Amino acid sequence: MEKSVAFEPSLGQWQSAVRDGLLEAGVMPSNGFTYDHIYGTKVGGTIFDQQGNRHTAADLLEYANPSGLTVFLHASVHKILFAIKGKRRPKAHGVVFRDATGAKHKAYLKQGSKNEIIISAGALGSPQLLMLSGVGPAQHLKSHDITVVLDQPLVGQGMSDNPMNAVFIPSPLPVEVSLIQVVGITHFGSYIEAASGENFAGGASSSPAVEYMNNLDETTFRGGFILEKVMGPISTGHLELRTRNPNDNPSVTFNYFKDPQDLQRCVQGIQTIEKIIESKAFFRFRYEFLSWPILLNMTANAPLNLLPKHYNPSMPLEVFCKDTVMTIWHYHGGCQVGKVVDLDYKVLGVDALRVIDGSTFNDSPGTNPQATVMMLGRYMGVKILSERLAN
Repeated sequence: MEKSVAFEPSLGQWQSAVRDGLLEAGVMPSNGFTYDHIYGTKVGGTIFDQQGNRHTAADLLEYANPSGLTVFLHASVHKILFAIKGKRRPKAHGVVFRDATGAKHKAYLKQGSKNEIIISAGALGSPQLLMLSGVGPAQHLKSHDITVVLDQPLVGQGMSDNPMNAVFIPSPLPVEVSLIQVVGITHFGSYIEAASGENFAGGASSSPAVEYMNNLDETTFRGGFILEKVMGPISTGHLELRTRNPNDNPSVTFNYFKDPQDLQRCVQGIQTIEKIIESKAFFRFRYEFLSWPILLNMTANAPLNLLPKHYNPSMPLEVFCKDTVMTIWHYHGGCQVGKVVDLDYKVLGVDALRVIDGSTFNDSPGTNPQATVMMLGRYMGVKILSERLAN
């Protein structure tokens, strides 16, 4: 798997300065390049190879057996079909999906006691799909005129998202375009990371913050940002349907910083970012006249989110954290193990249905969950095949 999707990045001047600044700030030891998740400062793997090409889990298909695999592109599953009549409990036996033209199709499992459906739609998609299929909190489903297949009140519960807060830093020097390469893994529960260049967001998102920074003229903004991400947030929320249309996003409440421990981790992370910016290693990448309070105020005044603004330099960092919180897209929960699925990721209360993705996590592992999600998929795939062959 590592050969196909993970590579060692080449550090430019900005990322090197952040790495050295982290060490000056006390995020020790220096662990060099490693895939291991260990305390200190490290260079992590990237999905971009040395030629700048991006690699994804789709690249692993070249190792698959094409005779046993059919992939439908641009096909969106709208509902899981259950057989109920004459069954001890509901059994998944097919799906309803639409193709790129909007045409509706149905696909059914072949006969066989081991055949099953695996949902892998992510932390937002999997609980939504279960609810649309009739598996979820009964009263909520009834309010949307959805036939209840199984009253499962824990579907959509335990939703978490790692709060992310960044500080934007204009640079007097040109900096390379870089995504997350260096990371500081702290003992207090925050990850420190950085990206740089006038297109440091990589065009990967349409969030207000990314649009704002990408639309700035290079002469107006040249630099990057250093961010902190709260590890394993204690604050949790829930997901609900807004409509019965699978193409409509569900309503999700993450309750950022509801638990004071999460807020304190953010504050400590921002304080560490200050130490990096004030370090000798980072000195040449910042303007002397832009003091730390000015940088915070500039960041707080950017349209990072849709929340009302309260922060000014006289206010504590807790206010800055709440005002400037963003997602880093590592949300998880909604179909957690022991609550919605069992230890084999089988949906509790129904047959022939599993959920295998980040919606089953209580915590988002590591600084980026991609590798863990891919390894979970491989592990469960091998396990399921082994069980079938044994029988």
